[in-house]
Amino acid sequence: MSDESYTVAGRSMPEVSIAVGLLFTIWGVGAYLVNMSSITALIPAFAGAPIGIMGFLTLKMPERQKTFMHIAAMFGLICALGGLRLIQLLIAGEDRMLIISSHAVLLVLGGIYTYFCVQSFIWVRKQREISEN
Repeated sequence: MSDESYTVAGRSMPEVSIAVGLLFTIWGVGAYLVNMSSITALIPAFAGAPIGIMGFLTLKMPERQKTFMHIAAMFGLICALGGLRLIQLLIAGEDRMLIISSHAVLLVLGGIYTYFCVQSFIWVRKQREISEN
């Protein structure tokens, strides 16, 4: 296998995972601070923190990268799927901008992150096939 790794904007997937996890966590905590009446505002943080943690663990234990990055990808997909509720909110005429924004962040950032994860898995598989031939 090549010494190179799949990158997004020059960053490895573990680094991207840490950044995405931080973004979700900051958004969730910020949404909670704005709307302290609802613990559900922290959902982006609850779903995003494991992504960042898995990225960090991958950097500390590269031999477990496959496991950690698959867990992170699963949480990215959970974020994106949770964000699909945005469609229901818009159809229902929801007018609370924080709820709409939080679901949009889950859908868009979770979707993009999941896409990059899948692309990195495909890239690794192709690299493995190249090295075997």
